Order: sequence, then C-alpha cells, then structure tokens
Amino acid sequence: MIEILFGESEAASMKAAKNKIVMGTVNGPTSVFIAGKKAPPPKPFSGWIEGTAQEVICLGFMLDIGDIKNPVGSVYRKEVYINELHRLKQFLEAGERVRIWYSDAPYSRCGFYHLCRILEKYENEISVVKMPEYVVREKSITAYKNWGEVAAEEFAGFLSYEKRLSKEEVRMYAVLWRDLVEDNSPLRSVINGKVLGVPEDFYDFQIWRRLTEKPEKEGRVIGDILGYSKISIGDWWYAKRIEYYIQHKKIRIVEDSVNEYARTICLAKD
Repeated sequence: MIEILFGESEAASMKAAKNKIVMGTVNGPTSVFIAGKKAPPPKPFSGWIEGTAQEVICLGFMLDIGDIKNPVGSVYRKEVYINELHRLKQFLEAGERVRIWYSDAPYSRCGFYHLCRILEKYENEISVVKMPEYVVREKSITAYKNWGEVAAEEFAGFLSYEKRLSKEEVRMYAVLWRDLVEDNSPLRSVINGKVLGVPEDFYDFQIWRRLTEKPEKEGRVIGDILGYSKISIGDWWYAKRIEYYIQHKKIRIVEDSVNEYARTICLAKD
C-alpha cells in the first residue's frame, strides 16, 4: 500500500509509522522505536502500519500558494519533488494500491485535488483517510489542524476513517483542480468547506491582530500567530508578508538582525 501525504513533517511521521514498532506504552518522546520490523506489535494501538518507509510519497508542493499554471515539476516548485512524482508514477504503473491522507488545510486539499488530476488516467485501487474534525479518546477530545500534528504512533488509530475513492469522485476532484488552475489566484483557502482563490493579503489580518506598537521579536509574533490560528499556513508566508509591510513602512524594524526572525519589530506610527 502506497501512502501519499502533502507535507514533509507528516510524511516523515508516516515513514516512522510504517517502518518501526513502538515497544512498551506510548508516552510521547519516551516511546522506544525499533526500526526495520514488519510484524505487528502486541499493543492494539501503537501507530504501526504495515509496510516500509519506501512506500511513502511526499507531494509537498504547497499548491495553496502562488502560480499553479506552471508545471509542478518545474524549478518553481523545487526540483527535489520531481523524484517523488517519478516514484509515484512508477508505483501507479506497477498497479500498487494507493492510500491518500489529506485534511482541510489549504495545502493538503489543493495537493489532493492535484493528485486526483494525475490519478484520472490510472485504474489503481484508491482509498482516502480524511482528517476528522476531532477525535474522542477516553475522556479527552483532540482537534488537529493537519496531519503534520499527528505523531507516528497515532497514525494507525485513524485507519478506521479510511474509505474507497470511486472513479467518479476522482474525476470530480480533478475538475475542481482544473478550476483552481484556471482561476490561478495568488492564494487558495478553504472557505465554508470549499477551496477558493483569494487575494495575496487574505491572511494579513492575523498579523494586524497580533502586532502592536510594542516592540517584539519577529519570530515570537509569527509563533503566536501559528499557535493561536487554526489556519495551516507556513511561518515563511507570514515572514514574507511582514517584509512586504516593512518595505511599505507599515511595520517598523526597531532592532535589526541578520536573522530576520530575531529582529525586533512593531507597528509603524502614522
């Protein structure tokens, strides 16, 4: 079974989940992993998923941001991912079953739609595991923003959400991707359950909500935005937008640094 994910951190966790056994009880960082084993562990929930790390594909193209009319395999989308697309096509041509892990995070939904555009011409068996709104465990409820927040030892617990994806559904999502390409807005966001093209300043309200005239480290400002926001946008995007407003004199550098995240910034006075 080929596992496909749309972010580097979540793909790394999946590789661990498919390549390792958790020995003993799950206890965060104190869990002990033994690599290279394929026999299931004795515990009913340990995050083990049958297979090996080589069966994990990462399509981390960040398709929610920027021009999507250029080919994904171009330099624009980083040459490093060409290899992943090549591996994917090899698996598909070999008739391998595919399991897609996606969420409502914009990068993930866009990646899923784009993948369906590729899968249209194949007859492989396809299933999906869509991240649920929340998970109830014993006396607690946990909500995740994306698969990047799920630890390796947790992945197997989501297999109960797996469902078969029909050819009709693949075609439907492929059409949605073609619509997004035609629109080609600077950003794409999930609004009321739909992926829509939005302007470049769509997420800037997060910066204005957090930044004041009191000087703070840029890294702290961005960290707070990421910590309190339910929107799965990378830190580098907010850094880019902050730099934009620095150049336009809406944000002021109080104390500069070679490391942009270490510099101190605040709102510029009118």
